Amino acid sequence: MSTSARYDDILLAARRQGGRQLRLVGVVVMICIASLAITGFFDMTRFVEGGPAIAQLASEMVPPDFGRWRHWMKPLLDTLAMSIAGTALAVLLSLPLALLAAPNTTPNGVVYHSTRTLLAALRSVPEIILGILFVAAVGFGALPGVLALALHSVGMVAKFYAEAIEHVDPKPLEAASAAGGSRFQVISHAVMPQVLPQLADITIYRWEYHFRASAVLGIVGAGGIGFELMAALRLIKYDEVAAILLAILACVVIVDGIGAKLRKRLR
Repeated sequence: MSTSARYDDILLAARRQGGRQLRLVGVVVMICIASLAITGFFDMTRFVEGGPAIAQLASEMVPPDFGRWRHWMKPLLDTLAMSIAGTALAVLLSLPLALLAAPNTTPNGVVYHSTRTLLAALRSVPEIILGILFVAAVGFGALPGVLALALHSVGMVAKFYAEAIEHVDPKPLEAASAAGGSRFQVISHAVMPQVLPQLADITIYRWEYHFRASAVLGIVGAGGIGFELMAALRLIKYDEVAAILLAILACVVIVDGIGAKLRKRLR
C-alpha cells in the first residue's frame, strides 16, 4: 500500500471516529434537554409566578441577623469534628475494601464482584437517610452524623481508591511477587507507594465534602450547625437563617483553603 493510501485510510478512520463522538455528544445533549423538559425547567409560568415569593423571602433574609453568633460556635466545631471523624472512619473502612475491589489486588472474581456490589449499595443510600436511621438507632447528637457520613462515603471513597490501585504500574507488583513476597508485602511495598498521593488527594476532597454534608445532617437531628439552621427555619427567622448560611459559607471557604494547602504539601 502506498503512503498516500495509508494517509487516506488514517484520515477516513479519524473522520469516522469524529463522527461517532459527535453523535454521542448529540445523544447526551438530547437526553439532557429531555430531562430538563420532564422536570419542568422550561415552564416559564412557574418561574414568573414564583418570582414574588422569592423576592419576599430574599427581603426577609436581608440584613442577616448575627445576634446569636456565640451560640453557633460549638455547633460549628461539632460540624468540623463530625467531618474529620467521618472521614477518618471512612478511610479506615475503605482501604481494605478498595484492595478487595481492585482487580489486580483482589483474591478472586467472587470477592471482586461481591465487594463492588457492596460499595454500590452503600453509595445508593443518601447520607440524610442514613442519618435518620442512625438517629433512630443511637439517638440525637454528632455520633449518628459521623456514622452516616462514614458509611455512605465508604461506597464512594473505596471505589476511587480501587480505581487508583487498578491503574498502578504492574511491573513493581510482578517484581515483588517474583522475589517471593507475600500478598501483604506486594501491597505494602509495590502498590501503596504508587497510590498514596492519589489516596491522599481523594481523602482531602472527601473531608471538604463532609463538612458541607455535616451541616445538612444536623437538620435531621445529627448535631452540628444544621440543627441551629433547622431551628431558625422552624421559627421563620429568615434573617437568622441567612446569617447561619453565611457562617457555614465562611467555614467551607476555610476548610477548602486548608484542603488545598494540604494537597500541595502532599504532592
